Amino acid sequence: MSSNTQTASGLPQRYAAGSRDRQLVAALVRWYRRHRRDLPWRETSDPYAIWVSEIMLQQTRVTAALPYYVRFLAEFPDVDSLVRAKEAKLLEVWSGLGYYRRARQMQQAARVIAEQHDGAFPNTFEALLALPGVGPYTAAAIASIAFRRPHAVLDGNVIRVISRLVDEDGDVTRSEVKEALRLKAQSLGDTGAPRRFGEFNQAVMELGATLCVPRNPHCLVCPLASGCVAYKRGVQESRPVKPPKGRTLELEMVVAVVRRGSSLLMRQRPADEALMPGFWELPEEAAERLDENCLQDLGIQLVEELGRFRHGITFRSYRGRVYRARLAGSLPRGYDWIAAGHLDKIPLTTVTRKALKAKLRVQD
Repeated sequence: MSSNTQTASGLPQRYAAGSRDRQLVAALVRWYRRHRRDLPWRETSDPYAIWVSEIMLQQTRVTAALPYYVRFLAEFPDVDSLVRAKEAKLLEVWSGLGYYRRARQMQQAARVIAEQHDGAFPNTFEALLALPGVGPYTAAAIASIAFRRPHAVLDGNVIRVISRLVDEDGDVTRSEVKEALRLKAQSLGDTGAPRRFGEFNQAVMELGATLCVPRNPHCLVCPLASGCVAYKRGVQESRPVKPPKGRTLELEMVVAVVRRGSSLLMRQRPADEALMPGFWELPEEAAERLDENCLQDLGIQLVEELGRFRHGITFRSYRGRVYRARLAGSLPRGYDWIAAGHLDKIPLTTVTRKALKAKLRVQD
């Protein structure tokens, strides 16, 4: 932090609320009402639907989440239907969205709501925070949007907007810096929109998603430009300050398409797997360097390259190749033949989905 002097509320002095804050919030809300994107979760006050959207939007772009949101609510329109859902069906509906632990935790949370709240969605920040898979951001979002509770949200978009607004030059991954930014967002909402805190939260997030973007922010048309310290100093593109990212590990991946009639050789990942337990996958191998014999331990011989794809997880980047292959010996342990027509009824790993989409052709 560039200044350690604090106000009585715990905010750094340069974060303190001023006479301009109310005007800035009013300008922001007016901008939001005119320019906000037309998104289905903004047309409801149903806490269940808002919860579904917030969980889906964690680590997922809005455009990618939209069709999943519509499909999920069609399959599981309320807490009771989510409680009763078979896990295989739940994962199938979620399949392709990634971070599957979110779906499982949603079902756990639905059970808590059914058992401890008689099926009624909890309406306080503290009760929401106690649900599996619900952190401070999600609890604040649901509490403010669905129940008009005065709690500020703090996600990546909000961090970027507020850090530029006050020209925060500290590392925003540090807990004390993040808390100061949250307190500033809280102060803005309390000052300018105490009775419509949910709308204020959505406006800040929308601004970060559409105008106050990481690179080349649209400062000339931003409703907060007149009060943005980083913009006035010309340092907006260097805010927020973050530590340098770790080196990405480049890996190769081979995925084999082995057919027997209209069936494919696949296995279901064990329940104790750290990633995507219970999902089905094609035979695959990954390493820094792979050769044509990389799947020989499974008795699989690669025959012909069918396509390529890219896949990334945290700091690992995979260059994937899909091969038509044949089984030279007996069925590998843990594998089975799965009818191709059944693939849309079982949860598939992201790699398998990408491999099947990437293949150019499959010959018997």
